[in-house]
Formats: sequence, C-alpha cells, structure tokens
Amino acid sequence: MTKDMMIKALSEFIASKGVETMDLKTYKSFGNEVPVKDYLLKRYWGSWNRVLGVVRKRYPVSVAPAPAPKVEKKVVKKEVKDVKE
Repeated sequence: MTKDMMIKALSEFIASKGVETMDLKTYKSFGNEVPVKDYLLKRYWGSWNRVLGVVRKRYPVSVAPAPAPKVEKKVVKKEVKDVKE
C-alpha cells in the first residue's frame, strides 16, 4: 500500500464515521475496523497531526452538517367561559 493509498483510505474512513477530523485515541478505539494501522501512518509522517494535515491537503473530508432538529410549537388553547350577567 502506497502512502497516497493510505491517506485516501484514511480520509474515506473518517468521512464514513461522519466527522471531519479524528484524534489518535478515537482512531485506535476502532481496533481492526481501521483501514491502516496508526503506527504505519506515523512511521511515514512522524506524528498524527502531520497525518491529519496531509489528509486535509490531499483528500479533504467534507461532511454534510446534520440537519437541525425541527422544533414543534406548542399551541396552548384557552377555554373561554361564558359569563352571564
């Protein structure tokens, strides 16, 4: 696997999780689900921040923002009492 293939796979993995960036602890928590082991990425680029910098430059992750939840308006009905005089 070449460096470019590693970065592309990492970018697609991050996008599939619905986030724009991911810290190393979170990445490691996925275990065998990750496409490239973290130590291989750090071997080529030195640190996790550099890995993320290369991802941002070569294959930027664009995640669509989550739609805002719809807020239903509460309708308060007032009872009208007939007043007899």
